[in-house]
Amino acid sequence: MKSSDTVLVDLQAEIAATRSLLESLAKEQWKLTTPAPGWTVADQVIHLGLFDRRAMWSMADPDVFQADRASMAEAGGVEGIHAIERSRSVEDLFEWWHEGAQALIDAASQIDLSQRCAWYGPSMSATSMLTARLMENWAHAHDIADAATLPVTATSRLRHVAHIGVRAMPFAFAANKRALPDGEVYVELTAPDSSVWTWGDSDAASHVRGSAMGFCQAVTQRRHISDCGLSTVGEPATEWMSIAQAFAGPPGVGRAPGQFS
Repeated sequence: MKSSDTVLVDLQAEIAATRSLLESLAKEQWKLTTPAPGWTVADQVIHLGLFDRRAMWSMADPDVFQADRASMAEAGGVEGIHAIERSRSVEDLFEWWHEGAQALIDAASQIDLSQRCAWYGPSMSATSMLTARLMENWAHAHDIADAATLPVTATSRLRHVAHIGVRAMPFAFAANKRALPDGEVYVELTAPDSSVWTWGDSDAASHVRGSAMGFCQAVTQRRHISDCGLSTVGEPATEWMSIAQAFAGPPGVGRAPGQFS
Protein backbone atom coordinates (compact mmCIF):
# COMPACT_ATOMS: atom_id res chain seq x y z
CA MET A 1 0.00 0.00 0.00
CA LYS A 2 1.33 3.45 -0.93
CA SER A 3 1.95 5.98 1.84
CA SER A 4 -0.77 8.17 0.34
CA ASP A 5 -3.27 5.32 0.64
CA THR A 6 -2.10 4.60 4.18
CA VAL A 7 -2.68 8.15 5.40
CA LEU A 8 -6.20 8.20 3.96
CA VAL A 9 -7.07 4.93 5.69
CA ASP A 10 -5.45 6.10 8.91
CA LEU A 11 -7.21 9.47 8.84
CA GLN A 12 -10.52 7.66 8.54
CA ALA A 13 -9.57 5.52 11.55
CA GLU A 14 -8.52 8.62 13.52
CA ILE A 15 -11.86 10.27 12.77
CA ALA A 16 -13.64 7.11 13.95
CA ALA A 17 -11.62 7.20 17.18
CA THR A 18 -12.57 10.84 17.73
CA ARG A 19 -16.21 9.98 17.09
CA SER A 20 -16.07 7.22 19.73
CA LEU A 21 -14.47 9.64 22.19
CA LEU A 22 -17.16 12.26 21.62
CA GLU A 23 -19.94 9.67 21.87
CA SER A 24 -18.60 8.64 25.28
CA LEU A 25 -19.09 12.15 26.69
CA ALA A 26 -22.15 13.37 28.52
CA LYS A 27 -23.79 16.46 27.05
CA GLU A 28 -22.53 18.58 29.96
CA GLN A 29 -18.93 17.56 29.27
CA TRP A 30 -18.93 19.49 25.99
CA LYS A 31 -18.71 22.61 28.16
CA LEU A 32 -15.57 21.42 29.94
CA THR A 33 -12.53 23.67 29.68
CA THR A 34 -9.71 22.00 27.77
CA PRO A 35 -5.97 22.64 28.24
CA ALA A 36 -6.08 25.02 25.25
CA PRO A 37 -6.67 28.46 26.83
CA GLY A 38 -10.21 29.70 26.30
CA TRP A 39 -11.43 26.58 24.51
CA THR A 40 -14.07 24.13 25.64
CA VAL A 41 -14.58 20.64 24.25
CA ALA A 42 -17.14 22.15 21.86
CA ASP A 43 -14.54 24.67 20.63
CA GLN A 44 -12.13 21.86 19.83
CA VAL A 45 -14.82 20.15 17.74
CA ILE A 46 -15.66 23.41 15.97
CA HIS A 47 -12.01 23.90 15.02
CA LEU A 48 -11.81 20.43 13.49
CA GLY A 49 -15.09 20.91 11.63
CA LEU A 50 -14.06 24.25 10.17
CA PHE A 51 -10.76 23.10 8.74
CA ASP A 52 -11.79 19.62 7.63
CA ARG A 53 -14.35 21.41 5.44
CA ARG A 54 -11.79 23.84 4.10
CA ALA A 55 -9.38 21.00 3.30
CA MET A 56 -12.24 19.28 1.47
CA TRP A 57 -12.97 22.44 -0.54
CA SER A 58 -9.30 22.78 -1.42
CA MET A 59 -9.33 19.26 -2.87
CA ALA A 60 -12.78 19.10 -4.43
CA ASP A 61 -13.67 22.72 -5.30
CA PRO A 62 -10.66 25.06 -5.27
CA ASP A 63 -12.79 28.02 -6.37
CA VAL A 64 -14.94 27.69 -3.24
CA PHE A 65 -11.80 27.45 -1.11
CA GLN A 66 -10.27 30.56 -2.68
CA ALA A 67 -13.50 32.54 -2.31
CA ASP A 68 -13.82 31.49 1.33
CA ARG A 69 -10.20 32.42 2.03
CA ALA A 70 -10.74 35.85 0.49
CA SER A 71 -13.93 36.46 2.51
CA MET A 72 -12.65 35.14 5.83
CA ALA A 73 -11.19 38.50 6.83
CA GLU A 74 -14.64 40.11 6.44
CA ALA A 75 -16.05 37.49 8.83
CA GLY A 76 -13.46 38.36 11.47
CA GLY A 77 -10.79 35.83 10.51
CA VAL A 78 -10.58 32.41 12.14
CA GLU A 79 -12.09 33.72 15.39
CA GLY A 80 -15.04 35.13 13.45
CA ILE A 81 -15.93 31.92 11.62
CA HIS A 82 -15.35 29.96 14.84
CA ALA A 83 -17.75 32.16 16.83
CA ILE A 84 -20.52 31.62 14.29
CA GLU A 85 -20.64 27.89 15.08
CA ARG A 86 -20.85 28.31 18.86
CA SER A 87 -24.64 28.63 18.73
CA ARG A 88 -25.05 25.01 17.65
CA SER A 89 -26.49 22.47 20.06
CA VAL A 90 -24.26 19.56 21.10
CA GLU A 91 -26.22 17.17 18.88
CA ASP A 92 -26.07 19.50 15.89
CA LEU A 93 -22.38 20.24 16.40
CA PHE A 94 -21.55 16.55 16.53
CA GLU A 95 -23.38 15.84 13.27
CA TRP A 96 -21.95 18.96 11.59
CA TRP A 97 -18.40 17.95 12.54
CA HIS A 98 -18.82 14.34 11.44
CA GLU A 99 -20.42 15.28 8.11
CA GLY A 100 -17.47 17.56 7.36
CA ALA A 101 -14.93 14.91 8.32
CA GLN A 102 -16.62 12.33 6.12
CA ALA A 103 -16.87 14.82 3.25
CA LEU A 104 -13.10 15.27 3.46
CA ILE A 105 -12.55 11.49 3.27
CA ASP A 106 -14.94 11.25 0.31
CA ALA A 107 -13.21 14.09 -1.55
CA ALA A 108 -9.75 12.64 -0.96
CA SER A 109 -10.93 9.25 -2.21
CA GLN A 110 -11.78 10.78 -5.60
CA ILE A 111 -8.49 12.50 -6.45
CA ASP A 112 -4.84 11.77 -7.15
CA LEU A 113 -3.27 12.45 -3.76
CA SER A 114 -0.12 13.79 -5.38
CA GLN A 115 -2.07 16.82 -6.67
CA ARG A 116 -1.24 20.21 -5.17
CA CYS A 117 -3.83 21.82 -2.94
CA ALA A 118 -4.08 25.47 -1.95
CA TRP A 119 -3.91 26.33 1.74
CA TYR A 120 -3.26 29.40 3.91
CA GLY A 121 0.48 29.31 3.30
CA PRO A 122 2.25 27.44 0.49
CA SER A 123 0.29 24.82 -1.43
CA MET A 124 0.89 21.19 -0.51
CA SER A 125 0.16 17.75 -1.87
CA ALA A 126 -3.14 16.18 -0.88
CA THR A 127 -1.14 13.51 0.96
CA SER A 128 0.55 16.19 3.07
CA MET A 129 -2.79 17.87 3.71
CA LEU A 130 -4.32 14.60 4.93
CA THR A 131 -1.30 14.03 7.17
CA ALA A 132 -1.81 17.49 8.65
CA ARG A 133 -5.52 16.80 9.20
CA LEU A 134 -4.67 13.52 10.95
CA MET A 135 -2.21 15.33 13.21
CA GLU A 136 -4.80 17.99 14.03
CA ASN A 137 -7.47 15.37 14.68
CA TRP A 138 -5.21 13.51 17.08
CA ALA A 139 -4.00 16.64 18.87
CA HIS A 140 -7.45 18.14 19.42
CA ALA A 141 -8.88 14.79 20.49
CA HIS A 142 -5.97 14.65 22.97
CA ASP A 143 -7.16 17.95 24.48
CA ILE A 144 -10.71 16.62 24.69
CA ALA A 145 -9.52 13.47 26.44
CA ASP A 146 -7.46 15.57 28.87
CA ALA A 147 -10.49 17.72 29.67
CA ALA A 148 -12.57 14.64 30.42
CA THR A 149 -9.63 12.95 32.27
CA LEU A 150 -9.71 10.05 29.82
CA PRO A 151 -6.61 8.16 28.63
CA VAL A 152 -5.05 8.82 25.23
CA THR A 153 -4.36 5.56 23.41
CA ALA A 154 -1.20 5.20 21.35
CA THR A 155 -1.65 3.59 17.91
CA SER A 156 0.46 3.04 14.82
CA ARG A 157 -1.19 6.16 13.38
CA LEU A 158 1.21 8.19 15.51
CA ARG A 159 3.79 7.61 12.79
CA HIS A 160 2.09 10.28 10.67
CA VAL A 161 2.14 12.74 13.58
CA ALA A 162 5.80 12.00 14.27
CA HIS A 163 6.68 12.37 10.59
CA ILE A 164 5.12 15.81 10.28
CA GLY A 165 6.82 16.77 13.55
CA VAL A 166 10.24 15.79 12.21
CA ARG A 167 9.64 17.54 8.90
CA ALA A 168 8.54 20.70 10.72
CA MET A 169 11.87 21.21 12.52
CA PRO A 170 12.96 24.13 10.26
CA PHE A 171 9.54 25.75 10.66
CA ALA A 172 9.73 25.54 14.47
CA PHE A 173 12.97 27.54 14.46
CA ALA A 174 11.60 30.05 11.95
CA ALA A 175 8.37 30.51 13.95
CA ASN A 176 10.44 31.28 17.04
CA LYS A 177 12.76 33.60 15.08
CA ARG A 178 15.79 31.45 15.76
CA ALA A 179 18.52 30.35 13.37
CA LEU A 180 18.32 26.71 12.33
CA PRO A 181 21.35 24.98 13.91
CA ASP A 182 23.95 23.28 11.77
CA GLY A 183 24.00 19.52 11.73
CA GLU A 184 21.42 16.80 11.32
CA VAL A 185 19.29 15.44 14.14
CA TYR A 186 18.60 11.71 14.22
CA VAL A 187 15.22 10.69 15.62
CA GLU A 188 14.58 7.19 16.98
CA LEU A 189 11.18 6.38 18.46
CA THR A 190 9.69 3.27 20.00
CA ALA A 191 6.32 2.60 18.38
CA PRO A 192 3.27 1.35 20.28
CA ASP A 193 3.94 -2.19 18.99
CA SER A 194 7.60 -1.95 20.22
CA SER A 195 9.01 -1.61 16.71
CA VAL A 196 11.39 1.29 16.05
CA TRP A 197 10.76 4.25 13.77
CA THR A 198 13.71 6.34 12.63
CA TRP A 199 14.40 9.54 10.70
CA GLY A 200 17.83 10.79 9.63
CA ASP A 201 21.35 9.40 9.89
CA SER A 202 22.02 7.24 12.95
CA ASP A 203 25.62 8.52 12.94
CA ALA A 204 24.51 12.11 13.50
CA ALA A 205 26.09 13.73 16.55
CA SER A 206 22.72 15.03 17.78
CA HIS A 207 19.70 12.84 18.39
CA VAL A 208 16.28 12.47 20.00
CA ARG A 209 15.16 9.14 21.42
CA GLY A 210 12.04 8.02 23.26
CA SER A 211 8.51 6.78 22.77
CA ALA A 212 6.43 7.75 19.77
CA MET A 213 3.73 8.98 22.14
CA GLY A 214 6.12 11.23 24.03
CA PHE A 215 7.57 12.67 20.82
CA CYS A 216 4.12 13.34 19.36
CA GLN A 217 3.01 15.01 22.59
CA ALA A 218 6.11 17.20 22.41
CA VAL A 219 5.74 18.30 18.79
CA THR A 220 2.02 19.01 19.19
CA GLN A 221 2.72 20.73 22.55
CA ARG A 222 0.19 18.56 24.38
CA ARG A 223 2.74 17.92 27.13
CA HIS A 224 5.68 19.94 28.40
CA ILE A 225 8.95 18.58 27.07
CA SER A 226 10.05 17.62 30.60
CA ASP A 227 7.04 15.28 30.84
CA CYS A 228 7.54 13.51 27.50
CA GLY A 229 10.25 11.03 28.53
CA LEU A 230 12.55 11.95 25.66
CA SER A 231 16.33 11.93 25.72
CA THR A 232 18.26 14.44 23.62
CA VAL A 233 21.94 14.60 22.81
CA GLY A 234 23.55 17.65 21.26
CA GLU A 235 22.46 21.28 21.20
CA PRO A 236 20.44 21.05 17.94
CA ALA A 237 18.17 18.30 19.34
CA THR A 238 17.84 19.89 22.77
CA GLU A 239 16.97 23.34 21.41
CA TRP A 240 14.58 21.89 18.83
CA MET A 241 12.62 19.88 21.38
CA SER A 242 12.20 22.95 23.57
CA ILE A 243 10.34 24.77 20.74
CA ALA A 244 9.07 21.93 18.54
CA GLN A 245 5.71 22.38 16.85
CA ALA A 246 4.07 20.31 14.16
CA PHE A 247 1.23 22.80 13.63
CA ALA A 248 1.21 25.93 11.50
CA GLY A 249 0.98 29.45 12.89
CA PRO A 250 2.76 31.23 15.73
CA PRO A 251 4.36 29.34 18.64
CA GLY A 252 1.79 27.91 21.01
CA VAL A 253 1.65 28.47 24.76
CA GLY A 254 2.24 24.76 25.30
CA ARG A 255 1.70 23.08 28.63
CA ALA A 256 3.27 23.58 32.06
CA PRO A 257 5.71 21.06 33.57
CA GLY A 258 3.83 18.50 35.63
CA GLN A 259 0.45 19.84 34.52
CA PHE A 260 -0.89 16.30 34.06
CA SER A 261 -0.41 13.35 36.36
